[in-house]
Amino acid sequence: MSMNTEPRRALSPTLLVVEDEDSLATLLQYNLEKEGYGVTVCADGEEALIRIDEHLPDLVILDWMLPTVSGIEVCRRLRQRPETRNLPIIMLTARSEESDRIRGLDTGADDYVVKPFSMSELTARLRAVLRRIRPGLAEGRVFSREQLLDAVWGSDVYVETRTVDVHIGRLRRALGGVTGPDPIRTVRSAGYSLNL
Repeated sequence: MSMNTEPRRALSPTLLVVEDEDSLATLLQYNLEKEGYGVTVCADGEEALIRIDEHLPDLVILDWMLPTVSGIEVCRRLRQRPETRNLPIIMLTARSEESDRIRGLDTGADDYVVKPFSMSELTARLRAVLRRIRPGLAEGRVFSREQLLDAVWGSDVYVETRTVDVHIGRLRRALGGVTGPDPIRTVRSAGYSLNL
């Protein structure tokens, strides 16, 4: 099988935006992609649960008032499942009452942003949640072994994660003549970072 040589988004943090208002979903996708995130958008709670089962994102931006399954119910179900219990979730909703914010946070949201909002505040909160919950993703371009394997070989080929360590070691030796700090930094319990 040949290696996949296309650039892949798997190397940047992936976000699932669950928003049923088309214009807002488009605005979020455009601005978040501009910030370097890989963004998938869906318009209802049931579709969000299916997408999360198919591919676990690094963070979910979730509207409360959605068709089929409400955002608060999506959040509750994700917190009940072991594989999504720690998935970062930011509620992004027009529900602005204190009791709504408390309910959203108590249900399991990591942050709660009320519409209307500024993109700069949302991206700052997004970075803060990633930094707190998944520190490796907030340090810039930090890649787990699994992300590197998927980016280079794709998911159709079985390759051991130890293979990444071997290749990183070879890259470090090849770059040994480069002056200055090591361009490949090991990030404990996260993976590798490129010091570009």
